[in-house]
Amino acid sequence: MISGPAPGPEGPERPDDPVGTDVGADELPSVAPQLRELRRRAGLTLEAAAARARLSPAHLSRLETGRRQPSLPLLLGLARTYGTTVSELLGETPAVADPIVRAGGPGAREADGWTYWQAGGPGRGMQALRVHVPHGRSQGELVRVHPGEEWLYVLKGRLRLHLAETEYLLEPGDSAHFDSLTPHRIGAATAGGADLLFVHTLLQSSLAGLCLGGGTSAHQQP
Repeated sequence: MISGPAPGPEGPERPDDPVGTDVGADELPSVAPQLRELRRRAGLTLEAAAARARLSPAHLSRLETGRRQPSLPLLLGLARTYGTTVSELLGETPAVADPIVRAGGPGAREADGWTYWQAGGPGRGMQALRVHVPHGRSQGELVRVHPGEEWLYVLKGRLRLHLAETEYLLEPGDSAHFDSLTPHRIGAATAGGADLLFVHTLLQSSLAGLCLGGGTSAHQQP
């Protein structure tokens, strides 16, 4: 009887793992070291990163050691997992980002009555926004919990900030800096709404996961 090769130390792959191409040791793709570095930079174990990417640890291990080359759909999924781009995964050098965001730059975006403007460049480790919080909208009842840190500075109007069981009323010139894993929600305390500057360290959180309008990854206030 002819037996097939024994599984490696990572164990067998799950049948639902995305398709990739097996490669030899002399064909190590540039994506392998990039994947290892991005995972370590995110502070994730192999098992935790694999769970986020919906892969088996064995499959991710093969990608990180160059024993398997990812397909394009798998590259896109891994880029989303690590909050980066396919270009960075492939080791391409990005163009130098313009450090200046002009007043006439990208226009306003609106979601659930909240209006926000980009106040920082894309592809950075933190996101900066200028936000208008309307008064009396349902987003004020949404409680957010997600990785990272948030900092906000009130420009105009009064802002109501709930952190865990404590409520704060912020006036223009007041600011707050807190861990985003603390359950939090914000709302305008004045009829005309409130304007603020908002900075968040992304850490895998999409804009929908922040305490801004338009998100779905929130818990309803009991």
